[in-house]
Amino acid sequence: MRRSLPTDAEVRDILSRKRTRPAPRPAPPAGRALTKMVRELDERFGKGAGALEPRWREIVGERLARVTRPQKLTRGKPGQGGTLELRVAGPAALLVQHQSAEILERVNLFLGPGSVERLRIAQGPVAPLQSSPDKPKRVDRRPPPLDAAAEAELVKSLEPASDRLKSALARLGREVLSRTPRDR
Repeated sequence: MRRSLPTDAEVRDILSRKRTRPAPRPAPPAGRALTKMVRELDERFGKGAGALEPRWREIVGERLARVTRPQKLTRGKPGQGGTLELRVAGPAALLVQHQSAEILERVNLFLGPGSVERLRIAQGPVAPLQSSPDKPKRVDRRPPPLDAAAEAELVKSLEPASDRLKSALARLGREVLSRTPRDR
């Protein structure tokens, strides 16, 4: 026997009597929940290769920083130092291998005594260094503006030129006139 659908009034009555499922509670903020665990892990395992990257140029020097990047820092067992994996541009691997003791010494000076005992070299492409903070930024070398008389003379001399050439010739003329002495 088929059952008929309830009418609108019956539907309202049913819904008013039945309880619906409560809305789910929002998840707690992950940052607050994980802060304690992250702090413990940081104290236990210390800084990783990510801490070396920003200061790599200072740690190993300009020459080695151009051809190497810290890739991975593996912690050793308690009481033992870890392993630092370096990405090295192909031909420089031999140079890095010969200077490995000095590199380990400098890295341990930064991370703390006994942090790294071994150096693993992985050959591969190395991203170029970011610009050095001590190098001056490129200076905009625009010529100083011409005085009104020189500008008027330049514009008058460009009248016979075609429209496409006028702007290029005007820029060139301003550059030349600003560099030559004006005491003619």
